[in-house]
Amino acid sequence: MTQHVVVALDVGGTAIKSALVAADGSVWHAQRRPTRADRGPGAVIETIVEVADGLVGKARADGLRPRAVGLAVPGIVDEPAGVAVWSANVGFRDVPLRDIVADRLRLPAVLGHDVRAGGLAEARRGAGRGARHVLFVAIGTGIAAAYIVDGTAFAGAHGAAGEIGHVVVRPGGPVCGCGARGCLEAVASAAAVARRYATAVASPTQATAADVAALAAGGDPVAREVWRETIDALADGLLTGLALYDPEVVVVGGGLAEAREHLLDPLRSAVRDRLTFHREPRLVRAALGDEAGCLGAALLALELGAGRGDDEGGER
Repeated sequence: MTQHVVVALDVGGTAIKSALVAADGSVWHAQRRPTRADRGPGAVIETIVEVADGLVGKARADGLRPRAVGLAVPGIVDEPAGVAVWSANVGFRDVPLRDIVADRLRLPAVLGHDVRAGGLAEARRGAGRGARHVLFVAIGTGIAAAYIVDGTAFAGAHGAAGEIGHVVVRPGGPVCGCGARGCLEAVASAAAVARRYATAVASPTQATAADVAALAAGGDPVAREVWRETIDALADGLLTGLALYDPEVVVVGGGLAEAREHLLDPLRSAVRDRLTFHREPRLVRAALGDEAGCLGAALLALELGAGRGDDEGGER
């Protein structure tokens, strides 16, 4: 019997992570390719189609049957319509990406949001496995969240649910990319941590958020203060998330999670200090790393393929 696989792509501003994934979640083949978003959205779309088509070809050459394509992209995503409504990182504006890929590859396709896809993977296959109510929080260049209940991620009425990075935690604070001031993302994202440290030392520096965390752990007074402010802001933002979603477990992913216990230990303590009526969730580090979005895209494609039935499979 021919083995079915799905094609999965996680499209980021820097790289496109892609894979062939079997029904049991095992990865047959994985690869990465630069997004090169500077070329414009049209060129990015062509790269997405080219990568997906290449994986379809590899699957068939290896004796596998590609069944569906799953795509995960950042920004605002209209998942039912399959439209990438807006994404600053790759320049998408109202791009019917699902239909473009489906028509070009002659395979069914599904489009999802990168953080919701990552949250879905962590809830089903990663650090949130076994919990019914999971809040996945990705802290990287920006900050976003996904709320997953019984293995289903909720997108909201307009595809914008989970934008916890735009909860105002410091009124009158730094200007955020969204135009507001004092958003969590403007204070505590990895990019914001590096920026605030550079400002505090008043000299050019290439220190990343991970560097700041390490310097803080080593006793650097400036880094310690920046890190303390980061933890406080994240705790305030998470408290809002707890009040809204009441999760069993909070899974922290993204680049800042690489600080591991330098982040999680003080963050657990800061959240605990803020609790009143809230039930304290387990606060854990993501288990799937930067592969979560690609695996989540694969899970969406596997659901789509299963919904079509064995007799419909593959090509349209």
